[in-house]
Amino acid sequence: MSLLVFTLSMLVLGFVAGTVGSILGLGGGIIITPIITTFFGVDIKYAIGASIVAVIATSSGAAISYLKDDMINIRAAMFLEIFTTIGGLVGAILAGFFDGTVLNVLFGCLLIFQGYNMWKKLHKGEEILQNVESDKIAKKLKLNSSYHDKQLGQDISYQVEKVPGGAAIMLGAGVASGLLGIGSGAFKVMAMDSMMKMPIKASTATSNLMIGVTAAASATVYFFNGYVNPTLAGPLAIGIVAGAALGSKIMPKLPAKTIRIIFIPVILLMAIQMLLKGIGVHIG
Repeated sequence: MSLLVFTLSMLVLGFVAGTVGSILGLGGGIIITPIITTFFGVDIKYAIGASIVAVIATSSGAAISYLKDDMINIRAAMFLEIFTTIGGLVGAILAGFFDGTVLNVLFGCLLIFQGYNMWKKLHKGEEILQNVESDKIAKKLKLNSSYHDKQLGQDISYQVEKVPGGAAIMLGAGVASGLLGIGSGAFKVMAMDSMMKMPIKASTATSNLMIGVTAAASATVYFFNGYVNPTLAGPLAIGIVAGAALGSKIMPKLPAKTIRIIFIPVILLMAIQMLLKGIGVHIG
């Protein structure tokens, strides 16, 4: 394959990953990593390095638009990021001592459970029907917020509940990221949407901001180890920024039900990948 064809392929792949990633609050690595390792023969370490760059690019491309639309709950993002960061450090330390097999299976099952919860919510209508009572921690930290839903044409105010449970999921997601080298965007959305009962649009928008912060620390490690290949990461990042900008314009206009319909097969794919790794079957 010529360099020109490879570069154009990475641009297109990045655009698709950025669009989907920004809509769902994911980094796009779930799309990029298996494709470039399986179909382009890229070494997994370089694939992960490119994936981390992709996460930062997705966050950069989408978060700006979501901030302008006031869809990101900044207070919730900064509070929860503390636990993800701590978990990431713990996971990185434990990586040399523990086998990730059990953890892969555990988190794979957790993602399947999240997919089931998303499926149940498909029958409950739009976000304005949620009946949630804010807990004391949310009130004290001023985590309750609102955003303007462009699809519904009205302001949506929401209360945040079960903050300790959300923080615990974030801590576990951080440990998984550091120990298994996975992105934690799906777990961030899980914590905010399923546990803390934030609307799905606010959850995915807030996750887009958080994933960039989480990935920044990992990116330096891969960069200094020489696993960030500019020929690979460069066109991917350009395509992702463009795709993320488009996705961040599309997402606010989508019904919440549609976002969940898109999200379910994506996280189930992630769950299958983790379960296969857990039982020793490696993709790519």
